[in-house]
Amino acid sequence: MPTVLREGNLRIVIYTDDHPPPLVHVFCDGETKIALFGPQNMAEVVRILGADRRESRRALQIVREKRDYLLEKWNRIHG
Repeated sequence: MPTVLREGNLRIVIYTDDHPPPLVHVFCDGETKIALFGPQNMAEVVRILGADRRESRRALQIVREKRDYLLEKWNRIHG
């Protein structure tokens, strides 16, 4: 599971054995799993494990800002 981006204390990871739809896992004190495409074609939170709301909101904001980069990384890993 390679770390593809670090923003402050957040670590954004893509699992190599994952499957579509594209998503990332953001780790800090907990984990926030974020789909890169939601119903309105925006990144959206899928699951939160141990992360507080503030951490998850920050994770979502960063993923939305960096979505094109993260999608490119996801496509390179999953070809």
